[in-house]
This record gives sequence, C-alpha cells and structure tokens, in this order.
Amino acid sequence: MAFGPGWDQCSCWTTYLWWRKSSQFSDERQGARLADVTVIGAGLAGSEAAWQLSRAGLAVDLREMKPGRRSPAHKLGSLGELVCSNSLRSDNPANAIGLLHEELRRLGSLVLEAADATRVKAGDALAVDRERFSSFITSRLSHCRGLGLFAQEVTELPEGPRPTIVATGPLTSDPLALAISRLSNGQLHFYDAISPIVAADSIDMGIAYARSRYGKGGGEDYLNLPFDEQQYRAFVEAVRAGEKVPLHPFEAPRYFEGCLPIEVMAERGSDVLAHGPMKPVGLEDPRSGRRPFAVVQLRREDEAGTAFNVVGFQTRLTWPEQRRIFREYIPGLRLAEFLRLGQVHRNTFIEAPRVLAPDLSHRECRHLFFAGQISGVEGYVESAACGLIAARAVLDRLAGRPFQPPPPTTAMGALHRHLTGVARPAGAEYQPSNVTFALFPPCDGFTRGKAARKSAQVERARRDLGDWLP
Repeated sequence: MAFGPGWDQCSCWTTYLWWRKSSQFSDERQGARLADVTVIGAGLAGSEAAWQLSRAGLAVDLREMKPGRRSPAHKLGSLGELVCSNSLRSDNPANAIGLLHEELRRLGSLVLEAADATRVKAGDALAVDRERFSSFITSRLSHCRGLGLFAQEVTELPEGPRPTIVATGPLTSDPLALAISRLSNGQLHFYDAISPIVAADSIDMGIAYARSRYGKGGGEDYLNLPFDEQQYRAFVEAVRAGEKVPLHPFEAPRYFEGCLPIEVMAERGSDVLAHGPMKPVGLEDPRSGRRPFAVVQLRREDEAGTAFNVVGFQTRLTWPEQRRIFREYIPGLRLAEFLRLGQVHRNTFIEAPRVLAPDLSHRECRHLFFAGQISGVEGYVESAACGLIAARAVLDRLAGRPFQPPPPTTAMGALHRHLTGVARPAGAEYQPSNVTFALFPPCDGFTRGKAARKSAQVERARRDLGDWLP
C-alpha cells in the first residue's frame, strides 16, 4: 500500500517539512480564497471533519500543534495518531460499534478507509498497524485539494463569523482548555489509561498459545498467557500491593468505567479481573483442551507481529513496578522487553447537553462547533463519527438550511442522542460514552430475546441511514 511520497516511515522531520510547505501554500492561497472553515486538532475527529468538508468542496484550514508541540502521550509526528490501543474494537455489525463501522464506511469515512487499509489480525476486532494507519491519514489529507495545514498551537478560541470545529481531543493543551472552560462555565475531566506493549521475540512461546475467543476471525489472532488459580491470586495481590504513581493534590480521579486501570479492578474484588480483561471464556488451550482459570491476551501491534499490546492492562503502576510485577507474575513474560509501559492521562471534555446546541455548536458562540472526545464521546470510532456529524452540521449552516441530524435509530444517531442528552436517564450525570445499543431508541413492537432485538435494531439502522446519506 503506497501512502504517498515520503510517508512510509512518517518521521517527525519529514512531517515538519511537509507541514511547512503546506502552511506556506495555505498562506499564499489566502489572497485568492479565504478558508470557509477552520478545524482545530488533527486527531481522528478533526481529520475526519476536515476530510468531509474538503470533499464537499470547501476550503479548510486544519490547525494542529504537532510536531512543534505534543502532549506526553503522543509519540508520532503525523496525523490521526492512535494514543492508546491499536484496536477500533469489534467489526461485527451485530455489535453497536461494528454497526458504527459499517455506517461510517457507507458515509465515506477517511478513518475507516485508513483502518481497512492497515488492518492487522485480531479476531473479529478491527485492529491496525498504528504507524501505517497514521501515515495513511496524513497522506490522504496532504493530497486533499482545498485543505491547508498549519503546524501551530491554538491557545485561544477564534472569533466568528467563520465556522470553527474544535476537535482537540482529551489531551487539549492547557491554554486552550482554559479558554474552553471559561466559555463553558466549567470543565470536567476524568482519567484514561494506556496499556503496555511487549516485543514479540521476548514472549515465551512455550507458554503462550494462539487462539481468538471462540475461534473468531482467523481463529488464532491473539496470543494467550494462561494462569492457574494460584498464579492468578498471586498476580492480583501483587497488583494491589504494587507502587502506584501518586496523584497531585488537586487531582480527583474519575475513571471511565469501560477503561479502568487494572489496579482499580483488583481493588474492587479478587475475581473482577478474571471476569474482565483476564476472562478465559472461549479461550481453551489447544494443547490440553482445557480452559485456564484466567488469561492475559496479547494483540498484534503491527502487521508483521513484532510487537503485542497487553489487552486491557491500562495501569497507574509505576514503570519499575510494571516491569517487576508483569515479568514475575504473568506466565510467559519473565524475559519480556517492554516497548511501551502503561500510563494514565487526563481526559478533558465538556458537558455537551448543557453547552452545545443540537448541531454541536456552542449555544452562545454559534460559530464554534465541538467534535470528538472533548464533546463527551469515548473511543476512536466514536470520535471520528462525531467529527463527521460536526462537518455535516457546518455544511448545513453554510448552505442556510436547518441542521439535519442522523436518524436516531442509527449508530450515528445514537451518538447524537448521547451528545444532546436525549439518551441520558433523568438526573444522571453526563459522562463520556462509547456507542452501545442502550443509546438507541427501542424498537416498536415486542421482540423476544436479546439477539433478536439487536438484529431488529441493526436492520432498522441500515434502512434508516439511507435518509442521511449524502
């Protein structure tokens, strides 16, 4: 797969040179044609929004602080970087996230195009080679007519009337976060976490075995490290006792329930990890035919299989403690070489139902639109979908027509229901959310059984999305 000249490795220096050239081109263009829209942030939401707007024929200025400045969690100098896992989760449309994948493909999503082009084996999950994925997005945007990219940190919210999409993500820089907080009369944040990555040639293949849960995908897309009960209990106690990175006095952790650090799960009960990321169901060891008491799953980080992500092992353990505990207590990792260790980072978002109008524009500053995780969606694909919705809202605004939200019965519409508070129980606190069938309106009539209800929701979504296709 060719990603365009100079982008196969996507080095920071190559990125910087290209962005300088792009910015100069953008400056020259301004005399002939002013940009129609500004997009701040070139993560998944910002990249998707800029792509959709450019495809619609608008002149777009995309502003991204990298490579001149980056957050502690960012490593690459390119666009659309995946900071945490390399998995976009299940690609099975029987699941809400898989249905969202399908809808984004039908809507011409850049993010899903990149994921499909850089996919690695991961059962029924859509996992990618993260460097090739980022290179693909960078190349597509670099060749996108009418799009100018500025390597520039934005510290203040721009004034109108030009529409601006703010898609700066969960790690928005402090000056801009402060500006957003002032505008929104308060800022919420919780803590998200990153899982470790281990070198493939340091894994003990005499202990590990290849198997996908229930044989999904290729059947052997994951490596599994099996525990007996005694090994599992010792591991849990080690995690509980291990030294953690201390929080600052002003920090009050508010973890996302779908991405809890392993030590938080261990503190909630001795068996919580065995029913969570270490669940052995559907992962029988082919050498014995028996199911272990618990497993640690490893997922490919790249197509060649040179590195593996320790699935679900986001943690606040100190780095020395991670090396010690994981090598000593996880079977098969005694000689592990860690290419990346786990960490916890702040995740910033606004209270979208209170702050934003239905078209995702700020209720008081209508030229400002918000998209991605900063608006309160959680997950890579959800962020891209939110960027697409914001782009469609801007197109409606510039065309002088009422905003047409995605049909509420679709996965895109379910996310919009979350952002506008429609799907939130009365009195419930607004928290980030992945797409789930709980966000969809119920189907009319009675359908017996969970699987049948999901199937009915999927078929309804597929039918109704047609009303929203370009």
